[in-house]
Amino acid sequence: MTIDHLEERVKDYSLSINKVLEKKQRWRSTTKDLLVNTLKAIEEKYKIGWVVQELNWMFYNESVNLTFKELPGSILNSSGQIKEGDFITGGSLVFSQAQNGDVVVFILFPQVENLVVDKNSMDLGTYRPETVTERLIIEKVDEFLKEMIRWEVPAQDHKIGFMSG
Repeated sequence: MTIDHLEERVKDYSLSINKVLEKKQRWRSTTKDLLVNTLKAIEEKYKIGWVVQELNWMFYNESVNLTFKELPGSILNSSGQIKEGDFITGGSLVFSQAQNGDVVVFILFPQVENLVVDKNSMDLGTYRPETVTERLIIEKVDEFLKEMIRWEVPAQDHKIGFMSG
């Protein structure tokens, strides 16, 4: 094998870098704004204690999250017996740009100290930025709500409990 044999790999590598850069540009120019606008419209229409967050973890990794931050006042006020501390908040639907420019969608379940649960997160798929549409975003919010309902009211065979210390 000679140095000339590397020419094809070098071309392939250059093409792969260009693909990543195109996906990152698409995230910045279109996908991120679509996520923010769609999720904010959902947040405004359905006031159930969630908020839209834009995060920039590192120079190459950004995300847009829909996070349960607090129990909505309408639920708190519906019963004089419910206190805000009676419910655990913090579940999130995350749309995160991966290092290769794809959009990774996952759920982070609320974290409770010393609580043992079957899973802390759930993967909902990886998508090219150009395939992220309003419809896909709404479908993922629907999946998120279904999983949060399962988390709040687990089935009998779902193991949940506290660790002994």
